[in-house]
Amino acid sequence: MKKILIAASIALFVSQASAGIRQYQADIASSKWHLVDESRLQCTLSHSIPNYGEATFSAKANRSSNMLFELDMLGLPDNYSLAEVRSVAPNWRPGNAGRTLANMKLHKQFSPDLPKKVAWTLLSELEKGMSPTFYYNDWYNDRDKVSVGLSTSRFHKAYQKFVSCVGNLLNYSFDDISYTVLNFEFGSDKFTKASKRKINMIREYLSLDQELDIVLIDGFTDSYGGRNTNLKTSEKRANKIRQYFIDNGIEPSRIEAKGYGEKRHIASNQTVLGRAKNRRVVIRMDKP
Repeated sequence: MKKILIAASIALFVSQASAGIRQYQADIASSKWHLVDESRLQCTLSHSIPNYGEATFSAKANRSSNMLFELDMLGLPDNYSLAEVRSVAPNWRPGNAGRTLANMKLHKQFSPDLPKKVAWTLLSELEKGMSPTFYYNDWYNDRDKVSVGLSTSRFHKAYQKFVSCVGNLLNYSFDDISYTVLNFEFGSDKFTKASKRKINMIREYLSLDQELDIVLIDGFTDSYGGRNTNLKTSEKRANKIRQYFIDNGIEPSRIEAKGYGEKRHIASNQTVLGRAKNRRVVIRMDKP
């Protein structure tokens, strides 16, 4: 029995010795964390992993809190596999037991990522001085494994800036305002209360997002009154919004306004509610 145990131990030792593990992690001297995006639209915390790629945490303006972790590899996997995500104690914290956090899917076509809850967990582990580490089988060598770790060195200062940035994000996204209908009081170019809130949201977003090249403003009326009068009223409404944006620092070349009068009704003009819906300006925005 003793000989069998010795033989088994030798076999296990030989097996471990013949298998290799490639480790990628920034050391104390080379570890860098940067806040590469810092605006009210997006916050991105980036960490470079030497000879491997980039790890990023990002959050975007939205009605609900969000967070995404992405591991941007220099070389994508050759086939589908899974990586075990563990919280590991760094060398200077011996005896601190690690734990498994999640599994991450590795795809051939795009960099792997982790959703909000796991991403925040990774950040909290880093904040506690632990090193989130990804383990997976090497897709070029069946006997080798790969270990990719996030360094805690120089993390806290950049993390504090990142958290502050996330707390300052807009509480709405581009999709919330990309197609917006503004309504007016009867016979005038005065906004309803709800429309005042919407246009302020759009104005704020336009001032922050310079990628939006053209904003289209289309004015409409109900069918009460003369056709020519209605056309002029719709033009006045559309141009009022255009001027509002310009007065608030938006480049005039980015905004086009046009009035259509009583054309293109979206509701019946036979009811008060229907006419209210037809007295509108539609703001359309597209990203390149």
